[in-house]
Amino acid sequence: MAVAHGSRDPRAAATVAALLDQVPLDVRVAYLDHCAPTLAQALSGLQEAVVLPLLLTEAYHSRVDLPAALNDVRAREPRLRVHYGATLGPHPLLLTALERRLAESGVPAGDPDTAVVLVSAGSSDARANAVITDLARAWRRSGWWTVSAAYASAAGPSPAEAVAALRRAGAPRVAVAPYLLAPGHFADKVRRSTLEAGAAVVSDVLGPAPELVDVLLERYEQAQRRQPVSLVG
Repeated sequence: MAVAHGSRDPRAAATVAALLDQVPLDVRVAYLDHCAPTLAQALSGLQEAVVLPLLLTEAYHSRVDLPAALNDVRAREPRLRVHYGATLGPHPLLLTALERRLAESGVPAGDPDTAVVLVSAGSSDARANAVITDLARAWRRSGWWTVSAAYASAAGPSPAEAVAALRRAGAPRVAVAPYLLAPGHFADKVRRSTLEAGAAVVSDVLGPAPELVDVLLERYEQAQRRQPVSLVG
């Protein structure tokens, strides 16, 4: 059971479907908000399930919203056994997927004349934002001019602010890498604002990249090896 955040933008659900179509498992989808089916609807009638958050960082949705939704389901279906998996990120393959998207936009991996702005959705959870900062720091070692972290909401700097700062610092070229699963409001805003701020390139969202399929399968195998748990109480 793959659980996505959900969006009013139909492109988001289409992207999730395109990703899951590549997964060689009996996989179903549920959404925390905005879309159907809900987690309760998707789990109805099942006796056992592996529940995987289609989320790129561990934050409020994976720590609070999703466990609460599972608790509600378990209260109604006490025989349901759940293996709860980890979020997709952080994972080294996600950096490979980011580099894939940049390469598709004409930016070779580790180009020393390119500064990269790594953009996540942002969170009120400082721990989640720190993961993105650490990811940017690790990615710098690939040879880029530098890599800076930015956040589309809830934290700073904003993507446009990060682009402007790199241009002032003398970066020969600035590319923006959205650390976002699917197109939608945040992705559109990031593209518009960073191009206006002087970015030369904005790559596509991660979407149905093959690396995400590999990460999802790894998370599934890890969760399946754990004992099923009751989340009630």
